[in-house]
Amino acid sequence: MKLSRQFTVFGSAVFCVVIFSLYLMLDRGHFDHPKSPRREGTFPKGQLSILQEKIDHLERLLAENNEIISNIRDSVINLSESVKDGQKIPEAINFSQGSVSEIIPSASVLFAVDSEDCLFASKSGSHGSGVQMLDVYDILPFDNPDGGVWKQGFDITYNENEWDSEPLQVFVVPHSHNDPGWLKTFDDYFRDQTQHILNNMVIKLLEDNRRKFMWSEISYFSKWWDVIDSQKKDAVKRLIKDGQFEIVTGGWVMPDEASPHYFALIDQLIEGHQWLEKNLGVKPKSGWAIDPFGHSPTMAYLLKRTGFSNMLIQRVHYSVKKHFATQKTLEFFWRQNWDLGSSTDILCHMMPFYSYDVPHTCGPDPKICCQFDFKRLPGGRVSCPWRVPPEAIHAGNVQHRAWMILDQYRKKSKLFRTKVLLAPLGDDFRYAESSEWDQQFQNYQKLFDYMNSHPEWHVKAQFGTLSDYFEALRKASNLGEKSSNSFFPVLSGDFFTYADRDHHYWSGYFTSRPFYKRLDRVLESYLRAAEILYSLALVQSSKSEKMSVFPSVDNYKLLTEARRNLGLFQHHDAITGTAKDWVVVDYGTRLFHSIMNLKKVIIDSAHILILKDKVAYNYDTSTPFLKMDDVQSSQDSLPRKTVIKLTSQPRYLLIYNPTEQERFSVVSVNVNSPTVKVLSPSGKPVTVQISAVWDGATTISHEAYQISFVAHLPPLGLGVYQLLDVQSSEAVLTDYNIYMRNSRQEKPDRLFKIKEMQNSVDNIILENSYMKLWFSGMSGLLEKINTKEDGKNHQMKVEFAWYGTTSNRDKSGAYLFLPDGDAKPYIFTDPPTIRVAHGRIFSEVVCFFHHVTHTMRLYKVQGLEDQSLEVSNIVDIRGEYNRELAMRISSDINSQNRFYTDLNGYQIQPRLTMSKLPLQANIYPMTTMAYIQDVGVRLTLHSAQSLGVASLKNGQLEVIMDRRLMQDDNRGLGQGVQDNKITANIFRLLLERRHGTDVVGFTVWIFLTN
Repeated sequence: MKLSRQFTVFGSAVFCVVIFSLYLMLDRGHFDHPKSPRREGTFPKGQLSILQEKIDHLERLLAENNEIISNIRDSVINLSESVKDGQKIPEAINFSQGSVSEIIPSASVLFAVDSEDCLFASKSGSHGSGVQMLDVYDILPFDNPDGGVWKQGFDITYNENEWDSEPLQVFVVPHSHNDPGWLKTFDDYFRDQTQHILNNMVIKLLEDNRRKFMWSEISYFSKWWDVIDSQKKDAVKRLIKDGQFEIVTGGWVMPDEASPHYFALIDQLIEGHQWLEKNLGVKPKSGWAIDPFGHSPTMAYLLKRTGFSNMLIQRVHYSVKKHFATQKTLEFFWRQNWDLGSSTDILCHMMPFYSYDVPHTCGPDPKICCQFDFKRLPGGRVSCPWRVPPEAIHAGNVQHRAWMILDQYRKKSKLFRTKVLLAPLGDDFRYAESSEWDQQFQNYQKLFDYMNSHPEWHVKAQFGTLSDYFEALRKASNLGEKSSNSFFPVLSGDFFTYADRDHHYWSGYFTSRPFYKRLDRVLESYLRAAEILYSLALVQSSKSEKMSVFPSVDNYKLLTEARRNLGLFQHHDAITGTAKDWVVVDYGTRLFHSIMNLKKVIIDSAHILILKDKVAYNYDTSTPFLKMDDVQSSQDSLPRKTVIKLTSQPRYLLIYNPTEQERFSVVSVNVNSPTVKVLSPSGKPVTVQISAVWDGATTISHEAYQISFVAHLPPLGLGVYQLLDVQSSEAVLTDYNIYMRNSRQEKPDRLFKIKEMQNSVDNIILENSYMKLWFSGMSGLLEKINTKEDGKNHQMKVEFAWYGTTSNRDKSGAYLFLPDGDAKPYIFTDPPTIRVAHGRIFSEVVCFFHHVTHTMRLYKVQGLEDQSLEVSNIVDIRGEYNRELAMRISSDINSQNRFYTDLNGYQIQPRLTMSKLPLQANIYPMTTMAYIQDVGVRLTLHSAQSLGVASLKNGQLEVIMDRRLMQDDNRGLGQGVQDNKITANIFRLLLERRHGTDVVGFTVWIFLTN
C-alpha cells in the first residue's frame, strides 16, 4: 500500500488532516467594506520595525521546518500577480475554484528533500543494527530474582588494581528535574521552587568555578529570564561560556515519548532552541531524558537531525537494564530501523539503576548512595529510608567516606566499557534552598579533593556537565564527535512498555485522561493551519499600505503562545494524564484558550486571502469577517456545530484544506432550513444529503438540519461554497430505521422517513461500491465485511469489554495498568437503541449503549474516503468504579501474535504478543495507528488520539478508550483518575489486500501524516 493512501484515507481523523469550515457572518453588503472612520484604522506608528522583526523571526522558524512554508511564500510572491479576476458577484470575494490554490498551484510547489530523509524508502526491509530490541525481548526470561543490594541486578565485584594503568574518571553532574506541572501547576511550581533554584544557581556557581550545573526545561528558564535583571543575565551567559552551566536538550519541556505526535515533539524542540538562540546564543549538544516513562527511537532521530551527537535515557524495563549491564551495552549507538548505514546513529547512555535520584545514581547500593545525598543530613526535612543518614565530611571521616563512595563508583563503572563514569547528583526540584547548594557542593568537593590527592587510588573525580562526560567518553573510546565505531554496539528498536518493578507495567498512562489527548491533537491541527494561513496573509499584507492594518504582530503573539501551550502539554506528566486534577484543568484551559486564539488567527488570515480587491481590506476587531463552524464552550466540553441561518440570499462557506494533498472530502454543516442549495466555487450545484439533527437517540430537532456534500479542494487551498434557502431543493433526504426493544409507533416526522422496529436477529446491511457490511440487529455492532473487488467475506466483529483492577494491594492508577485478568464482555441487559441512516453520500449505524454511543459511518463517494469506515465512540464512564472500557475488533486474520503500532505518528514498530509476560506488558502506545496482517489482508485502525492498544489474541486489535480508577498507584501522584469527561474517540478502520508478503517478515517504514 502506498504511504499517501495510508494517511489520505484517514482524512480529518489523523493529526492535521482537518478541513476548517468557516462561514461569512454578514450579507453581501458587509463584503464591500463601506468606508467608515471605524473601519479605516492605521497601523500604529513605530510598530513597523517590530513587525519587520517578527516577520524575520517567523521566516527563520519556517526555514528550519524543512523550508516548507518559505517555499509556499516564494510561490505566492512569484505567482500572485498573475491571479485572474474571479466572479463579479459578490464583488469582494474571489470565488475562483480553489481561491488560494490559484496563488499556489500544486504543480509549482517544490520542496527540497534531504537525501538522509529518504533512506527508509530506498533501503528498507532489513536491519543494520547488532542489537534488535525485538530479539532482546524474545530472549529475556523477564524473571525477577533478588540481586542483593542491587535488587533488580546482580552482585558486582572488581580487582583493586584494575585502574592502575588508566585511572577512573568520575563526573558528578548536579541537576534539578523540574516538572512543568504535576502535583502543582506550572505557575505554582515556578513561584514556589523553580525561580529559587535558578536564582541560587547563579549565586552558588559564581562562588567556585569548579562547580557545575545543568538545566533542560526552557519553559521554566524563559519565564525566569523574563523577570531577572540584566546583571544576572550577564552572569548566566558567563557561566555558560565558562562551561559551568549547560543547557541540555533545550526543548520547551522534557516530553513524553509515547503519546505525542512528531509534529508537537519537533515544535516544542524548535520553540526551546529558538528561544536559546535569541536570548543566549547557544545550541544544546546532548539530550537528557531522565523521567519519560519509556523511550522512542523517534526522539533519538529528532535529536540526531537537530545536530546532537549524544543523549541519555533512564526509564527502561528493569530486566532490559540488567541484561544490558551484563553485556556492557548500556552505552550504544541508537540507530533507526530503516538505516542500513550509520547516518542516524546517536550515542546513547542508559542509566543502569532504578531511578535518577541520588540513592540510585552513585552505584548499585542505594543504602550507601543515600548517605551521599547531603540534603538528607540529620535535621533536614528529608531522610534516607534505609535509616542510615549522611555524615557531613570533615577531616576525621573523609578517608572512610571517600573510600565508601569510590567503591560504589568502581562497581558502577564495571557495567560500562570505559573508565569514564557518570554520576548524576539531583532529583525533582532539588537545589531550591541555598543550604542545599552548600551541603552538596562543599561536602562533595572535600571528597574530590581527598580522592584526587591520593594517586594510589587511581581516580580523578570532579563536578561536570553532561557534555563534559560525553567528551571524556568519546576521547577514552577514540570516538570522534560525529563518527561511530565498533567500540559501542549498535541498537535499533524502542523501549516500551516500561516496568520499574515486578509486574508493574506503565501501560495505563497510554490512555489516562483521553479527553485531553484528543484536545492536544485538535490544537495541533489548528496550529498548523493557522501558521500556514498567517504566513500567506503576511505576504499579501505587505503589498499595500491599506493592508498594513492586518494584525500581524498580535496574531504572531497568539501563534507563539499556542506553540508554547502545545509544547507545555507534551510534558511527561501532561499529555500522559498523570497530574493532579487541578493541574489537568490548568493544562486544559491553556489548550482551550489557544484553540480559541488560533481560530482568530485563521479568521483574520483567511479574510485577507479571500478578498478579491485587496485594496478594500479593512480590519475591525468588533465585527469579525468570518465565524468558525463549531463552538466549544469550555476546556472540558465537546464542540458543537454552529447553525447557519439561511435566506434566499447566499451565505458563504469558506473551506480550508491545510494539507499538501488534493482533497475530495465530505463536509457537514448545520443549517436552519432543509430546503437548501449548495453551489461550488465555480457556481455549479453540488449533490447534498440532508440529515436530521437529533436530540438523543430517537427525537429529531426541527431547529437545525445537517447538510453534507463533497468538497473538492486543492493542496493548501481555500474554497468558497454558497448556501441558499430555496423553494424547492434537489437535496436528498436521509432515511432512518430505528431499532428498539419496544417499538412504539409515533406519528410520522413531517420531513424525514423514519421506520421504527424491534431489535432483531436479522442483520443490518450497509454498502457502497467498495464494500458491504453486516451489523448485528440486536447490538448494532459490526460483524462482517465483504470486499467487492475480490468478493471475499471477512469476519470483523466489533465489541466492547471491561477491565477491572487486581485485588492485590497494588492496583491500577494513572500510570499503571494492573488488571484483574482478561477483559469481561460488555453486557447490556436490554438491547440498545440502534439508529440506521441511509443516504446518498453516507450511511451509518449508531448504537446507544449506557456507557458509549458507537457510530460506524460508510461513505458513498468516489475516491479513498469510501474505502474505510469512520468510527466514533462517545464514551462516558463517569459513574464507574475501577473499570476501563476497551473496544475490541476480532477478525479472521491470521496475525500469529504479531501486530504493529506507530511511534509518534512517524514510524511503525513491530510488536510481538508474548505469553511469558502479563497482559499489561502487551499493551503498547498508539499515536495514530495500529494494524494486524497476514499474507493476504491488512487491517489498520487509524486513531485521531493517542491511546493504549494491544493484540492479545490471533486476529484481534484492542484499544483502551477510557479508565476510571479510584486509588493512587504509588508512583507519586497521590490520587486516582476520577475526573473523567464525556470523551470522543475517533478512528478509521481500513481493510486492505496484500500481495505476496510474508506476515513474519517485518518491514519497518516511516510515514508522515499532515
